[in-house]
Amino acid sequence: MSDLNVSCIQRFSTGDGPGIRTTVFLKGCNLKCPWCHNPENISPIPQMLEYKYANKIVSYGKIMSTEQIVSDIMEDIEFYRAGNGGVTISGGEPMLQYEGVAELSKQLHNNGVSVIIDTAGSVPWDNFAAVFDHTDIFYYDYKTASENDCKNVCGGDKSLILSNLNKLIIKGKNVHVRIPLIPGFNMGETDCENISDDLLSAKVKYVDLLPFHRLGSAKYEALNLEYAYKNTPPSNVDTVTYIKRIYSKYFIVNVE
Repeated sequence: MSDLNVSCIQRFSTGDGPGIRTTVFLKGCNLKCPWCHNPENISPIPQMLEYKYANKIVSYGKIMSTEQIVSDIMEDIEFYRAGNGGVTISGGEPMLQYEGVAELSKQLHNNGVSVIIDTAGSVPWDNFAAVFDHTDIFYYDYKTASENDCKNVCGGDKSLILSNLNKLIIKGKNVHVRIPLIPGFNMGETDCENISDDLLSAKVKYVDLLPFHRLGSAKYEALNLEYAYKNTPPSNVDTVTYIKRIYSKYFIVNVE
């Protein structure tokens, strides 16, 4: 039996993969992206978010056994079957808890539930190897081609991220590369071309573009944290269309 540090379990999610899904958000991340829209999942420590405008306090973070999680998830098995859905394991960075994630994924597969793991990839390859056999799709964030920005802005290891991506594709896994569009960080033409070069070297064929939004703003306020992008407007249609045109020279592109 394995335990996982769970932030929350979100039922009837339609934005974390195909069909009706349950998303298991795990707590703890080894990156520090200043635009993160799930800041409550960065620290592994349990936290209380006080939403003053709604006079509401929400708790995030508790240790749960994989058996507990599966029991909760299986209550909705008929919805997954009817809607071609399943479970998405997200974070934070779920691959930091790879042993528990591997056990959870195995139990879900044994119950006929498909599994997506949403990762930023900045973890040792052995972590991926542990979950390899029981993961249907990897959602794989790729934020920048700059080693300096990856390290000093995001806190990640670009060479490791790219190496893991390449290995997953070589081994035939279904990988959805997702590029968050961050104003002032990775939306310039040169940024897009450099990211494309990286992804082409890893044999990527499809990319999903994630336009910038500020839906996590209230969480920063509830955590009493400063949100670096609080005054940054969401991506406009013309800019996203222009960026899509750049990536479409090399990949099949979807805008989420």
